[in-house]
This record gives sequence, structure tokens and C-alpha cells, in this order.
Amino acid sequence: MRELRFIKKKRSGRDATGRVSVRHQGGQHKRFTRNVDFKRDKRNIWGKVVAVEYDPNRTSDIALIQYADGEKRYILAPEGIKVSDKIISSEDAEIGIGNSTLLRNLPIGTFVHNVEIFPGKGGQLARGAGTYAIVQAKEDPYVHLKLPSGEIRKVRGECMATVGNLSNINWKNEFFATAGRKIRMGIRPTVRGVAQNPRSHPHGGGEGRSGIGMTSPKTYAGRIAVGNTRKSKKYSDKFILKRRTK
Repeated sequence: MRELRFIKKKRSGRDATGRVSVRHQGGQHKRFTRNVDFKRDKRNIWGKVVAVEYDPNRTSDIALIQYADGEKRYILAPEGIKVSDKIISSEDAEIGIGNSTLLRNLPIGTFVHNVEIFPGKGGQLARGAGTYAIVQAKEDPYVHLKLPSGEIRKVRGECMATVGNLSNINWKNEFFATAGRKIRMGIRPTVRGVAQNPRSHPHGGGEGRSGIGMTSPKTYAGRIAVGNTRKSKKYSDKFILKRRTK
């Protein structure tokens, strides 16, 4: 049986060369990484929910599933799932909370989460606390999904999705209260550029409370920080029917 929990290695935002590639990370409390099954590739075997647990590495809860053959796996816990509930992952599974099936089999209006973008790769869409995607239309071989951002996207019908919306809906209303709690979560402070020295940020330096001292704001690395900073075209643009709402 594969290991479900192991100590999370502390990287503090550093890449393989040891340089900080993601700022504002570090100092987090020691914790376990839970091996969550995003693929739901244990097909046609019923599983029983034996526990619903807190996971410090994500916003939603997770559920521990024991399958009929004795194997245990963690999955993202949908809202309303309880201990002793039965779930299954199958191409022809019934439409029930926690069941995983092909997108093309779901009726229009169904709430889903942990949706695959590429068949067999594992769920990548709608994985945060309280989120869900809505099946809006079917256009063989694609299914139109309305994502939590408001974007409407075409996804292939043979991709897997799990029925229901994710648990811990009130996470977005949580008040963190202290700086110490953020540090224990691994989130370091974010300092304004104008409050730094000129060697650390392009906005730094100057006497007193001075402005940025340039025509347009820059990132800490000196790149333009306003306007359209993304690539104009992306390979997946053809799958987007409506851009996300602002």
C-alpha cells in the first residue's frame, strides 16, 4: 500500500539551484504532506469514507477512503460527505456526491470539482475550498464548463470530474488575526517597494516618504508592472469561450 503521509520537505521558495524563485515563503511549521488522489483512477471499486480530515496544505478538507480491496486513499472532500458514505469512480457511475465519472455523462447544470484538462492527467480545475464548475452545454467531443472565475471553457468529454462542490465553504471568511499565524503557515511579510533601499527594489531610495521616482511602476526585478504583461496568444485560447469576469 502506498504511503499516505510523509514529512513535507521545507524549500522556502527556493529552486534546485538554491536561489529564491518564489518570494514571501519560509518559516512554516513542520507538517505532513498528504498524498491526495487527484486522478481517481481506482475504477469500478466501491470505497467507504472512514474519516474527514483537515489538511494544512490546502484550503478544503480531505476524506480518507477505504476501498473494498483494503487499499486506502485520500480524496478532496466534497460538501455534505459523511463518514460511512459510499463512493465510486467509474465511467458509468451514478450522479452522487463524491462519485467520479466522465464529463460527457453528466447532465447539464451539474456541479463538479477536481476536473481534468487532459484525460488521465488528474484533476486540475476547481480544487479550492468551496469551489465548483458547472456543466453548461455539450458540443461533441467537448463539454462547456463555467469555472469559479466566471470563465467558460471547452473540456474534452472523456475527462474525469467529481460530482459536488468542495467543502469548507467559509474558508474565504477566515480572519488570520496575527502575523505569527501567517508565519507558521509559511507566508512571509510583503514589503512595499518604496520602503526598501534602491539595491533591493527599483522603487527604493529617496529622502523621506518619496514616490517611485519613475514614469511607470516596476517589479522587484525591474520589469514593467502595469498594463498587459502576459503573452498575447496562448495555445489554449481556442478552448476559452468567455473570459473570466473581473
